[in-house]
Amino acid sequence: MAEAKTCRGQIINQVAKFECKADSAAQQQQPRARGAAFLRVSAGLDGQTGLADLRQSGSLKLVFPRSYRRGAEAIIVNTAGGITGGDRFSLRAEIGHRASLCLTTQAAERAYRAQPHEVGRLETHARLCTGARLNWLPQEMIIFDHAALHRRLEVDMADDSSLLLVEPLVFGRAAMRERLNNINFKDRIVVRRNARPIFVDGIDLAADASAHLARAATGAGAGAMASLVFVDTKAAGQLAHIRSLLPATAGASMIAADILVLRMLAADSFELRCNLVPILDHLTQNSLPVSWRL
Repeated sequence: MAEAKTCRGQIINQVAKFECKADSAAQQQQPRARGAAFLRVSAGLDGQTGLADLRQSGSLKLVFPRSYRRGAEAIIVNTAGGITGGDRFSLRAEIGHRASLCLTTQAAERAYRAQPHEVGRLETHARLCTGARLNWLPQEMIIFDHAALHRRLEVDMADDSSLLLVEPLVFGRAAMRERLNNINFKDRIVVRRNARPIFVDGIDLAADASAHLARAATGAGAGAMASLVFVDTKAAGQLAHIRSLLPATAGASMIAADILVLRMLAADSFELRCNLVPILDHLTQNSLPVSWRL
């Protein structure tokens, strides 16, 4: 009888320990955001671009402001309010024959602090048919200390399609004098034409990113940067004017007869935007989305 009581007591203790561990694991697990969206636009007989297909789910939404331009405009909205470790977002866009689409964001995106061993992922893929035009114009991505984010943008172009792509990055919150002591940020941009890569770029920032960016050969103390790619038959004719708009911390070059590439560094997001907006205004023929000016 005593042995039975002892055995029963041991089982109760084991169950209590298991329940305690389960409660602890549940407390450690945090809710994670999931979002996916797909849109396809096409040009009508009048040349006006309209929405042909739209699917969206979770925390990723697309809003279509009223526009009197011939092209379509879509604003990407992350209803989760930012990205942290474990979040997953995916966006796909198809721009039909001779259609034109501008994709932007409602405001600056934020890569928040992540828990250990958790990484947020953001993947975007756009496909341009013949004669199509895409303006990929997201606002700044602000990277917080201890952020963990892997991001990938892929664009597949047809022969005579055109692309204006910009990716602004802000390294920490300047107003709070935030220092990026420990981050995990990977960024990949791949542009292909007829399945052949014409532009491939990658940024890896890990651990003490602020110390890395402080070096003269990398960031020279920059707190923000932007990469811009303009693929168009008119790109070469824009190079001289674009260079006249650049600050001393930026450079622009033609890497092919119709591919202009620009890299810009700035002390903070305000300086970056002041230098970047005139260039985007010029390349979009003064049709930069309203959300950029709010």
